[in-house]
Formats: sequence, structure tokens, C-alpha cells
Amino acid sequence: MDTKIPVPIRVLIIDDHRSILWGLERLIESGKPAMQVVGTATNCVDALDMIEEAAPDLILLDIGLGKENGVDEIPKLLAHSHAKILVLTGISDESIHDKAVLAGASGVVEKEASAETILAAIQKVHEGQLWLDRVATGRIFLEMSRDSAAQSADPERVKISSLTEREREIVGIAATHAGANAKAIAEMLFISEHTLRNHLTSIYDKLQVANRLELFAYAHKHGLTKVPSSKAPIHQ
Repeated sequence: MDTKIPVPIRVLIIDDHRSILWGLERLIESGKPAMQVVGTATNCVDALDMIEEAAPDLILLDIGLGKENGVDEIPKLLAHSHAKILVLTGISDESIHDKAVLAGASGVVEKEASAETILAAIQKVHEGQLWLDRVATGRIFLEMSRDSAAQSADPERVKISSLTEREREIVGIAATHAGANAKAIAEMLFISEHTLRNHLTSIYDKLQVANRLELFAYAHKHGLTKVPSSKAPIHQ
């Protein structure tokens, strides 16, 4: 009778301390055949470069990454992978743990936890469970409820949240270059005027404004004038 070999959980580890990376890699490899390491990185930029080829099922992420804020990187990692994220951290601040989960992480385990606990957390998160204690779960659900109530009470926030990242970029540029014509704005965005008009039509509809003058006023009133500086231009 053939014995079915389990498919290992593919784990990508992100930690800015190479000694910890080494130790975590050895720990996870000790869990074979249930899990295996498919990549390691000391920052999220490098992790994003390898994520497609590595195809992880789970990302073990340290949120204290020196120059990078690991919490802010969680949505980016999720956008480029179907992997679940388990935060492994030495930071004891519960509010940061909560922010990580609200950003999309499936759980938080402390670096001081035993090897067995870390391996169990990887397994449970991979299975679709949250790795949180009851107190943390209660805090996070309360925060989500408050956020939902705030959005319901603020119709402008709902409108703004409907904008895509590209539309937010266009609003920011249009609001900070009020005197520029459509051709100039299109050139700044590396798109055609036709594409710009299509984007503006969508933006006007979502924000319920009629023209660029109203968009300018709306953007300044609601703090939409900041243009992302870390993004490379998107060619469309």
C-alpha cells in the first residue's frame, strides 16, 4: 500500500538579523516533511523580488525591520502573493501586534516562544486559523467594529476609500498642479490624455465632483494632495 507523502508548507522568512534567519531556517527545516523553507530575506524589497519564484504558502515576517516598517509592508506582500502572513516579533507592544493583524497578518507569535509553539503557529495559520489569544482577538474585533462604524458615519471617507491607488495618485498630482493643463498632467503620469480623461471621469463620479476646480477643492479639504514618492510611474 502506497503511503501518501504530505505536501510541505512552503515558508518564506523575512528578518533583518542573519543569525535569526539562520536559526529559523534550521527550525523550520526540522519540521520536514510538514514544512520547508523556500527563501529568506533581510528586507521586504528583496522578499518581493523573490516571492513569485519562491511561491510561498506562508510568510514568517519580523515587523521590526530597521528602516522598513514591517506592518506597512504586509499589504504589499499580500498583494503579490497568496501566502498567509505570520508575524514573528520581539516587539511586545500589543498595539503594534493589533495593527499587524488589521493590516492582514493571520497571527502573531513572539520570538521568545518555544520551537514547538512557532512550528504549531505555522501549521495552524497555514490551515486557515488565526494565531491569536482571546484577549487579542477581542481587541482586534473591537477595533474593526469602531473602524466600520466610523466609515459608516463618514460618507466622504467611504468615497475616498473607493478610489484605486492609481486614482489617488492622479488626484494628488491634479491637486498640486492646479495650473497645469490635461496634456501636462498626462505627461507627468506617463499616460495619454484619453486615459487621463477616463480616470478623471471615474474620479469625478466616485467623489461626486463636477470638474477639476471642484476636485482641487475636495482634495485640499480632505488631505488628498500627497503624491506617492516611492512608486515608479505606471505606464498605461
